[in-house]
Amino acid sequence: MLAQPATGAAALKERHAALEPALRTSPLQRPIVIESQQTGDSIMGRIYAVVDQPFARVAQVVPTVGHWCDVLMLHLNNKQCRLGTAGAQTTLALWVSRRYDIPLEKAQRFDFVYQVQAQAPAYVDATLGAAKGPLGTHDYRIEIEAMPLADGRSFVHMSYAYEAGMASRMAMQAYLATAGREKIGFTVASRKADGTPTYVGGLRGLVERNTMRYFLAFDAYFASLAQPPAQQQEFRLKYWITAVEGYGPQLHEADEAVYLEMKRAELNR
Repeated sequence: MLAQPATGAAALKERHAALEPALRTSPLQRPIVIESQQTGDSIMGRIYAVVDQPFARVAQVVPTVGHWCDVLMLHLNNKQCRLGTAGAQTTLALWVSRRYDIPLEKAQRFDFVYQVQAQAPAYVDATLGAAKGPLGTHDYRIEIEAMPLADGRSFVHMSYAYEAGMASRMAMQAYLATAGREKIGFTVASRKADGTPTYVGGLRGLVERNTMRYFLAFDAYFASLAQPPAQQQEFRLKYWITAVEGYGPQLHEADEAVYLEMKRAELNR
């Protein structure tokens, strides 16, 4: 398994200090740093970002499971989300399709356990973990932690990781050799003679794309809290698809009108 980065308020503060130059000069149109790693069957994507939101607003979302379904449903492949309990554990069931145009009836169900790892005046950390996924994948983990910055903004770290099995590796290799062969991530793998970047592809590209989609979902939800309650859902749908289209070479899948119609129907189901 991939080594998890050190967590906790002190570790996140140190990470922010180390990444400040990269955040200031990020090529991603805003202060974001993306990292990805593949070791054997383990795949992980990480995003570190400064968001233009006060920590009080961010801290409403991260340690409160009631917000997470609204966040996760912004991802175009997520078709349904339900909260529940299993004994003393808080659970979240998420139905995920391989492509956005595959209906709920053919989606795969993930059963996550939700945990607040830390909740303090200046630091929050929460995780979703699923022991099993489709095609032998396992040990899914989504984590988000955040802290306030001196300028009134917030520093956020989000990671998305899982373990692949043989069946999933074969299916992914087939996808990456056909429909997914032109898809790219965000990390610059090399540069051509004229300086043009070549971006990472394969499984690292895939995990970077998914990590960015989930980060943008949290970012959209944070931003929506400044709107009147009756307008928040529509605001975050439009915010998310606009943000995604800002990274069109990596993230474009559905046109805005198609996405909005699909998500309105799914959320009103």
